Amino acid sequence: MLKKLSVLLILVVIFNACEKTEPRRGAGKFGMLDTDVPEFAAIEFFNQIYHTDNLSGAIKLSTPKMQRLLRSYHTNKAVQKHVLNMRFDKVAIQPSTRSAGRSEFAKQAQISLFFEGDLNGNILKDLRIVSLIRIDKEWRVDDISAQ
Repeated sequence: MLKKLSVLLILVVIFNACEKTEPRRGAGKFGMLDTDVPEFAAIEFFNQIYHTDNLSGAIKLSTPKMQRLLRSYHTNKAVQKHVLNMRFDKVAIQPSTRSAGRSEFAKQAQISLFFEGDLNGNILKDLRIVSLIRIDKEWRVDDISAQ
């Protein structure tokens, strides 16, 4: 009886170890940015604009002021052209490596993001400063400016 119980216990442990778990989703070059940092919210905001078909994800990551602005342009391409003044066919987005410090107690943050991509075969590089505000323990994009 004890032998059957131990075999059963070993099988249960093995099957639990083999169970698929959702990997933690991060952002940045190697996906190492935590979801609680403003850099993650800023990168995810732009990923929603450049890598999805609608603006709903970007709207969820925005303050009410930015939500109104995004909704007024209706499409991702219109936001890229008129709000951001940056159009890309393909783009890679990286945060500034100089930002250091603890953002867990901050209410506001400014993040520099580097964009490198191509449009019609031309390689384009650009920089944007993103202002974020913490609302209910989540970072939201409030303003975007060119340097």
